[in-house]
Amino acid sequence: MRKFISDFNKLIKLRLTLTVVFSASICFLMGSKMQGEINWLNWAILTIGGFLVTGAANGFNEIIEKDLDKLMKRTMDRPIPSGHMTTGQALVLSLIMGIGGTYLLLRLNFPTGVLALFSIFLYAFVYTPMKRKSPIAVFIGAIPGALPPLIGYFAAFHEPRISWIPVILFLIQFVWQFPHFWAIAWVLDEDYKRAGFRLLPTTKQDKISAFITLLSTLILIPVSLMPTRYFMPSGDAFGGTVYGIIALVAGLYFLWQAIQLFLRQDVPSAKKLMYTSFFYLPLLQLTLLFDFIIK
Repeated sequence: MRKFISDFNKLIKLRLTLTVVFSASICFLMGSKMQGEINWLNWAILTIGGFLVTGAANGFNEIIEKDLDKLMKRTMDRPIPSGHMTTGQALVLSLIMGIGGTYLLLRLNFPTGVLALFSIFLYAFVYTPMKRKSPIAVFIGAIPGALPPLIGYFAAFHEPRISWIPVILFLIQFVWQFPHFWAIAWVLDEDYKRAGFRLLPTTKQDKISAFITLLSTLILIPVSLMPTRYFMPSGDAFGGTVYGIIALVAGLYFLWQAIQLFLRQDVPSAKKLMYTSFFYLPLLQLTLLFDFIIK
């Protein structure tokens, strides 16, 4: 049983899945604040449904890449390439998670379920095969990667409507993924080459790839400050002074790490940028939630 749990965690990429669920949950709480109350039952449905949908997308990803995973050191111990789980078993688990998760999210409202289904399709069946063909895969992957805030925010409403708040939440996570992905791609470039993945902007660890990564962190700063410029009907900014200061400081530090990568073009600098990206997004989302709630 313990071995199955370990293999299951690797199949669904547990840490990635929990990160996605965290992002959706935070944005659900923001949407709930807009309505003046939190429906904790719906929060639980979103959390479980989001976990299952994300796990399914990751499972389909590993099924499609099972032969490539054998070639990379970081993935060869995953359940399918290691022989601990058959493709059929992984497919059944992924289908059950995908159907169950989509059903739960559809119970909240139709747009939430549709967006979840769209994210599975785009991540598993468009982004995954594109990784070996072109660096444009990062742009494609950033779309489903940025949908959790949108899904979480919409899940808080009985009849969700498009407004600037979910759009801003989507844009912050969308732009963040470029320096995040490219830092990881730089660190794992040697391993990725074994599988033929082409994820760096120029497909090489060169100055142009480092500059494009730097440019993405620069663009992220004004995007992250958008909440301070959007005013709600109450007259308050969506993101207040506390959020604005932390977003600016965090953005400048993120930019500084990207500058170091541009100047040095080495793996240690890419690792620092990667680790910074891990902390940057949850810091902004938690600060924005706190700033939003205390209004």
